[in-house]
Amino acid sequence: MAGEAGMFTVQQTVGTVLCCKCGILMAPNAANMCVKCLRSEVDITEGLQKHLIIIHCPECDCYLQPPRTWIKAQVESKELLTFCVKRLKNLNKVRLIHAEFIWTEPHSKRLKVKLKVQKEVLNGAVLEQAYMVEYVVQDQMCESCSRVQANPDQWVAAVQLRQHVSHRRTFFYLEQLILKHDAAVRAIRIKQLDRGIDFFFSNRSHAVKFVEFIQKVVPIKSRHDKQLVSQDSKSNNYNYKYTFSVEICPICREDLVCLPPKLAANLGNLGPIVICTKVSNNIALLDPLTLRHCFLDAEQYWRTSFTSLLSSKQLVEYVVLDVDPISSEVNVGGSKYVMADVQVARVSDFGKNDTIFFVRTHLGHLLNSGDYALGYDLHAANSNDMEIGKYKGLVIPEVILVKKSYEEQRLKKRGKRRSWTLKKLPIEVDVSDTRGRVDEEKMDNEYEQFKRDIEENPELRFNISLYRDKEYQPSEMGSVTDGEDAPSVPFEELLDDLNDLRINDGAADVDGQDDDDDEDDDDGGMKE
Repeated sequence: MAGEAGMFTVQQTVGTVLCCKCGILMAPNAANMCVKCLRSEVDITEGLQKHLIIIHCPECDCYLQPPRTWIKAQVESKELLTFCVKRLKNLNKVRLIHAEFIWTEPHSKRLKVKLKVQKEVLNGAVLEQAYMVEYVVQDQMCESCSRVQANPDQWVAAVQLRQHVSHRRTFFYLEQLILKHDAAVRAIRIKQLDRGIDFFFSNRSHAVKFVEFIQKVVPIKSRHDKQLVSQDSKSNNYNYKYTFSVEICPICREDLVCLPPKLAANLGNLGPIVICTKVSNNIALLDPLTLRHCFLDAEQYWRTSFTSLLSSKQLVEYVVLDVDPISSEVNVGGSKYVMADVQVARVSDFGKNDTIFFVRTHLGHLLNSGDYALGYDLHAANSNDMEIGKYKGLVIPEVILVKKSYEEQRLKKRGKRRSWTLKKLPIEVDVSDTRGRVDEEKMDNEYEQFKRDIEENPELRFNISLYRDKEYQPSEMGSVTDGEDAPSVPFEELLDDLNDLRINDGAADVDGQDDDDDEDDDDGGMKE
């Protein structure tokens, strides 16, 4: 502005001095030497380690942190970079600015890390220099892996999960929870049995931690015992094998339950015919005729220990003839319901008789005329539950609808691949405890039903991880369907499988400072 007004201005210039060693022009600094001369006089990386040996377990992909700690880290991850930097001695004599991996051949057994450090040198001048550290990776199995390789059955603690029901839906769901939270990462062996799964651990504390995790996600009761393996009376050392017996509550989602009279009275005369809507560390029960609900924790359940009146395998398909809502939408325990009077008929009765049932249901917000629904046929059911006989004058409804059926819509999509997939635990199947092909087909059908439950229930998807299927190819032409389509998992809820992605975390800012300058990657620089 002063120039535009015609005033005299003094131009700002940057002063230069001659280097005291080579005599070239340079910006002034505290040492009065250029960068090249200063590097020739002082090497700030002198005395720092540039070669190191690290121990790696090839079985569990862990690295030894002396003296006896094993750290799990993936190649070129931030965890491995932090581990490598912390192994260097005398690094506290300089200031670490940046660290990153340099790519090496996977079979070379070498890791190279480029470090950028700063240090104050002559007369307060700060010199910055980059150098490379080479790590030689030596393979050596850790204690637990060595024990497993020597004898796979050499376990210290075993957790026996059992559930006395005719299906494995609970174990499918539990498997996904275990995978998401890495609860069984310390298990040396997992074995599948007829009514449950056995987990074997090399340490008792790992088994205790696993049982505590199971207790947080499902209602259980457990007991433990130990067996003496060997002893040394002179040193007073004893070796035990520990066994944890865990029984999971037999009440599953969508089961029909008749509450014991004493429990129903304690819950405010709820039911007594109720539906189990959700199972976590609590059991959620809903009265479909009044929309009253309650939650039972593990202690309350095992105090009475009732069983299911009917299970999901006994669901019957009905066709909805008419729907008459009698209430507005109600939020019950986080789920929305609408009471309605519905006329339904069994699909199996078509062409045989004209039997129509008039029922009251909590699914008025989902059902329309012409839809299909799954429910329990109490009119024709033959139940030997002792709890029903304890109620005098109890009026049992002929039909209790549980959920909407999408079987007709699924028939149109039969043979099409899902866009998502699930991970599985490395479970060994006990051949002596199965019936071969019969059990395999039964397992496949139950797993398919579990996948359908995931698609229909967003609350079920909230606690598990779904991954994109790499082999899925969407159809170029959208399918034209009449009416409502079968439920599916939204694509934005799916995760990428990290095992198939290249981890690009090689460059990491170890001391928490950003590398905000775009300097050349030469061997040095100088700052004031």
